[in-house]
Amino acid sequence: MGDSGGERDRARTLDLLWGTRTASGLGRKPGLGLDQIVAAGVAAADDGGLDSLSMRRVADRLGVGAMSLYRHVQDKAELLDLMVDRVLAEVRYDHGEGGTRSPDGDGWRSRLERVARANRALYERHPWLLARFESRPPLGPGTIAKYDAELRAVDGIGLTDVEMDLVLTLVLGYVRDATAGLAAWRSLPERSGEGDAEWWAAHEPHMARVLGERFALAARVGAAATAGYGGLHDAERAWEFGLSRVLDGVESFVGRVRP
Repeated sequence: MGDSGGERDRARTLDLLWGTRTASGLGRKPGLGLDQIVAAGVAAADDGGLDSLSMRRVADRLGVGAMSLYRHVQDKAELLDLMVDRVLAEVRYDHGEGGTRSPDGDGWRSRLERVARANRALYERHPWLLARFESRPPLGPGTIAKYDAELRAVDGIGLTDVEMDLVLTLVLGYVRDATAGLAAWRSLPERSGEGDAEWWAAHEPHMARVLGERFALAARVGAAATAGYGGLHDAERAWEFGLSRVLDGVESFVGRVRP
């Protein structure tokens, strides 16, 4: 299901997502099922990213011809929707039935932090998910169950339904963008062929000459940050700092709106 699909395509994909349609009437190949195809697609994307994903590569993983896949899924866009819903279903929470505290005694902030960390872990298992947020989500059971479970983290704490959705949007948006930045920083040495120390060694002599008094604040803070990080940047520390500040902001908002 891509955004360009027609109504019939969307209905077909929704049927496949929810199990209200099977490929049995489409010439099913014995031994090959939709679940196997989706699992192979996820594995292929995990290994090589979305740019390398194709129906041919998925078929090769399964040891079948590409035409065998089209008996089950109509195209790569539909397969991607099924893959996204499959991996979103991996996320599990235990928030209880709402309210300010869950069965293990923690409050909504701890629950919301677990949501954030579970989503970061999801992106780290399946980095290709980060490239799928330019598209509308597939409205399958995995997607809906994840959303429902995440709402329970902030249910019953004094927020309106719209505010609950906005809080999730804020937290999950931070997690998505910050995790993408963390991954990009970690991969930079390999992509650039140059480590941080080498990069700074090439730039430091020139910067020492030009900063001077004009950029004294940048020089001072940059030196302090480098010393504090033990290098040019501490992406992990930045991720944790950002998450704590986002949760602080939500906590401040909840404190204002709770009766």
